[in-house]
Amino acid sequence: MNQPEEETQSGFLLKNLVRGLIWLVVILVAFIYAEDFIQENFTRQLQNIKDKPLILYSIFFGSEAVFGLIPPVLFMTTWKLLLNVSLSQYVVNLSILSVISFGAGVLGYFIGKYFSRTRLYRKLEYKYFRQYNRQLKKYGSFLVLVGALTPVPFSATCMLAGSVAIPFKQFLLACSARVFYFVLYGWIVWSFPNLFQ
Repeated sequence: MNQPEEETQSGFLLKNLVRGLIWLVVILVAFIYAEDFIQENFTRQLQNIKDKPLILYSIFFGSEAVFGLIPPVLFMTTWKLLLNVSLSQYVVNLSILSVISFGAGVLGYFIGKYFSRTRLYRKLEYKYFRQYNRQLKKYGSFLVLVGALTPVPFSATCMLAGSVAIPFKQFLLACSARVFYFVLYGWIVWSFPNLFQ
């Protein structure tokens, strides 16, 4: 009986990039269709967020620090479609989001590193993680790269990298691809809605 072929690193990255672009289009189309409804019914709340961007930054940091539950694309589309900021404001906000995301990834790395020393982790490792440790050590920085460039939760991959002690310099190099994610997806979010006007 033939063993299924193991997926290549580039195949894994490409598959997740395609998934990410599909989700990006879905989110953008949903925002475009819901934009008028949201503008009409939530004007006051939107103005509060625009006047106090710290609210969005805090929500984003919370999401990025806890496994990256909310896709950054939602924050990008909020700035562009709902808050109607200028291009310069948009670039500043995306720059801040990318710094927050990078910082949360580094924080996740150290959380994973210190959590791996706890008794709870050792129990979980014995029950669940042991079979994956070799792959994590082998592909750890590549998994961080995939998390940085695709919808795979970035913070979670950073925590995993810390838990298997991927060398910090290697981790930072892979983590720096997060900036490219914000540049690429930010440009798409800024440009794509204009196709409908």
